[in-house]
Amino acid sequence: MSAFKAWYGRPPGVDVGARERQLIERVLPDLFGYHLVQLGCHHVEGLCDSSRIGHQVRIELGHQLNPQAALHCVEDALPLAPNSVDVLVMPHVLEFASDPRRVLREAERVLVGEGHLVIVGFNPFSCYGVSSLLLRWQGAVPWSGRFIALGRVKDWVQLLGFDVLRVERAVFRPPLSAANLGRRLEFLERLGAYLWPALGAVYVLVARKRVEGLTPLRASWRQRRRLVPGGVVEPTVRAGRAAEERRHGA
Repeated sequence: MSAFKAWYGRPPGVDVGARERQLIERVLPDLFGYHLVQLGCHHVEGLCDSSRIGHQVRIELGHQLNPQAALHCVEDALPLAPNSVDVLVMPHVLEFASDPRRVLREAERVLVGEGHLVIVGFNPFSCYGVSSLLLRWQGAVPWSGRFIALGRVKDWVQLLGFDVLRVERAVFRPPLSAANLGRRLEFLERLGAYLWPALGAVYVLVARKRVEGLTPLRASWRQRRRLVPGGVVEPTVRAGRAAEERRHGA
């Protein structure tokens, strides 16, 4: 994760970090609650500054000590109580997890009902995905990670009881280390967002934890006539009162 943070400090990571922060700023102001947790300190600083939630906790993943982190743990064993987090932000955590589905189950455990999960991931069906296939043998980040398709992530979170609310995409330029060339290809960002949004190298998925409530049964105030043993129709209160009046009249 320290190497990942260093990647964000040089091209093309600088541009990717800026784009991801813009996507996060589109979604976080609409998510409310009391506690926000960012899983991992490997991203750019101030990733969640746009959130209106006052209490924010950053968790460092791995064994390296980080004085800026409130907690240190592994991604699939969070030291958090069940149903205690309102918003959980996971920037590029699934790509480097040994078991991404276990990480998502842990996210479901700590989120409150109607809590939100924000996942930032790399799209394997993009220019960055192609670069990952070509450069994975080098073992350098982020190419050494396992890029997971957006459709698969959607399936996983929906099976865990989440509703996918929103998806944002960005980064349509190839991963170039030359900053000058990258600026010349700036037009690809606007063109790609309009013509081929599914090919964006980065996606941000927002999902809400579903709460399965009980459907209340409406009380029936009108008494229904029903058959009693013997095939005789059970009299209603009004019918019984009329029969009583006829007997007294007789």
